[in-house]
Amino acid sequence: MAHIVVLGAGLGGTILAYELKDVLRPGDRLTVVNKGNTYSFVPSNPWVAVGWRERDEIEVDLAPVMSRKGIAFRPEGARQVVPSENRVVLTDGTSLDYDYLVIATGPELAFDEIEGLGPQGHTQSVCHVDHAVGARAAFEALAKSGGPVVVGAVQGASCFGPAYEFAFILETALRRRKVRDRVPMTFVTPEPYIGHLGLDGVGDTKSLLESALRDKHIKWITNAKVTKVEADVMHVEEVNDDGSVKQAHALPFAYSMLLPAFRGISAVRGVEGLTNPRGFILADKHQRNPTFPNVFSVGVCVAIPPVGKTPLPVGTPKTGFMIESMVTATAQNIGALLRGEEARAVGTWNAVCLADFGDGGIAFVAQPQIPPRNVNWSSSGKWVHAAKIGFERYFLRKIRQGKSETFYEKLALDMLGISKLKDIHEEAV
Repeated sequence: MAHIVVLGAGLGGTILAYELKDVLRPGDRLTVVNKGNTYSFVPSNPWVAVGWRERDEIEVDLAPVMSRKGIAFRPEGARQVVPSENRVVLTDGTSLDYDYLVIATGPELAFDEIEGLGPQGHTQSVCHVDHAVGARAAFEALAKSGGPVVVGAVQGASCFGPAYEFAFILETALRRRKVRDRVPMTFVTPEPYIGHLGLDGVGDTKSLLESALRDKHIKWITNAKVTKVEADVMHVEEVNDDGSVKQAHALPFAYSMLLPAFRGISAVRGVEGLTNPRGFILADKHQRNPTFPNVFSVGVCVAIPPVGKTPLPVGTPKTGFMIESMVTATAQNIGALLRGEEARAVGTWNAVCLADFGDGGIAFVAQPQIPPRNVNWSSSGKWVHAAKIGFERYFLRKIRQGKSETFYEKLALDMLGISKLKDIHEEAV
């Protein structure tokens, strides 16, 4: 019988464990390795940062859930993956041997690549719930004192939706506190244009997001390279299409939240044949590593090339729809291999996103995510905010109950028809 190890228990790793449990044979063993016992719903972090959620509302203790499903759970976390020996070294020095390994760790946050960036420097983050809790304290201080705000992402980032979300959520929260008039806001991004999103736009995201920024009196700088962050000023170089410096900006701020670039975690980074130079896992269309065919990967840790050439590094996002697609393909392929069959399942790699703006939002569907596309659609409205709340409740319930059902395909169909998600809004109001 086989031993399957899933490394990481975030969005991808947790639902993969649930789906794998359904395809394993009697006698096969499944172990999930994670750093700590807690699953945290990352898409809700912007709400935590402005006091709209408490951290315990978006967290799940995974140990009892895994136990109920008959899944072994190791909260020590991994120190090193050794694919040549089919084992994972845990942080306590012990090792787990495996027949199949699925790497679902998510990224390491590369704050250190820019001086002064991140919670240990001078900017806030919503990448982790701990960061969001710290950002909330800084938000409360901002609401009392006012002052300029800079929100956005740095060069090399690959997750732009949350940057836009947080800018608008913060704007909404300040408006509700009746202090927005004392807080000038600027959005900075390495994207070549607003709404690029690392995807060269989806539908009319450029016009929709530019219009939303104008409507909320948020200025922006695109092709923005953050060079250094000091205690109350951010140094940004706005570049031309050829990468030359067009204009240098010194942006004063009382509050800032910038998304960092990502890289692979230290436990896998530098393993020849397993990762690219940034430490992301190399995978074929079946989510399988070409060098180590018993190693699969899902989620943000997977290496995906950027969509087209841009003056500054702009990564390709891995949205929840894409991750669930990777998860299902991986579970089906491992199930097939365990039965002596070939790995044939291929993820759809489509993008479905609900970008919440606090009292409205923008939704988009890109099928496939990388152009040219069969579906290239975007829309905006208050229904997006209601749908995001519904999605949060659904997904957390799914994690708590240990369900393996997928959600994003249903969501995509609803969004393409619009009617069902609009019905959610009508019921909510």
